[in-house]
Amino acid sequence: MPPRPTPPPTRPVGAVTRGTTNPNRLRRMDRWIAAVHGPALRRSDAAPVAVDLGYGAAPWTAVELMQRLRTAEPRTEVVGIEIEPARVAAARPYEREGLRFVHGGFEVPLPQRPLLIRAANVLRQYDEDEVAAVWQRLCARLAPGGLLVEGTCDEIGRRHVWVALGPEGPRTVTFATRLGALDRPSDLAERLPKALIHRNVPGEPVHTFLRDFDRAWAAAAPYASLGARQRWLRTVRDLSADWPLTGTGSDGLRRWRQGEVTVNWSALAPGLR
Repeated sequence: MPPRPTPPPTRPVGAVTRGTTNPNRLRRMDRWIAAVHGPALRRSDAAPVAVDLGYGAAPWTAVELMQRLRTAEPRTEVVGIEIEPARVAAARPYEREGLRFVHGGFEVPLPQRPLLIRAANVLRQYDEDEVAAVWQRLCARLAPGGLLVEGTCDEIGRRHVWVALGPEGPRTVTFATRLGALDRPSDLAERLPKALIHRNVPGEPVHTFLRDFDRAWAAAAPYASLGARQRWLRTVRDLSADWPLTGTGSDGLRRWRQGEVTVNWSALAPGLR
């Protein structure tokens, strides 16, 4: 019997991104993941696997993700996945124990299901009506208890908005910023993920949320004399009276002090136009 022919390699799913990246760009997202998802990483029987999907032209974000997640669970292994083969080749010299790079896309070509997939600044170039299918594909690759974090930030990570999803779908939206550089909360609108950025118009929940956020920020202006952090904390406390913010206890306060606020996805989910 003649040998079976080798099947052709599967073509990665997705499109090449611009690849723009900078060291420390995703620190806010990384800190949040380590704090919120750290317990799930620690509960894993085997070494938990995290994916940095579409890390770009340089491997900095994957290297930093491994370093930050290992503060939460030292066994964590990170795999950087890129659809552009040249970027994978350029990243290979940075491989070490617990960090490797592979060629692929939204199919996430790994033998095991990861406990985390982070896709930052990847879906920005896609059409809004493509997002749901990508989310569904990526969530289907998650291990039980896994998390998908998908969002957008500016070039140096001062402003960042991301959606957290489990295998069942989207859970929360987090807004994170460098407080000293914030004029008003709605400045974060330019960094809304693709699922929400075109929905920041009157009549849509995310527009109403940002409007209320700005109003609470303006009302908290007297606290500015105590610093931007105190003004932010007062703003978020007032906002929590009308919006379902997560973590309103001591853990929530700790996240708020980092310049973050997280709201349930159901409160911001796009309506039908």
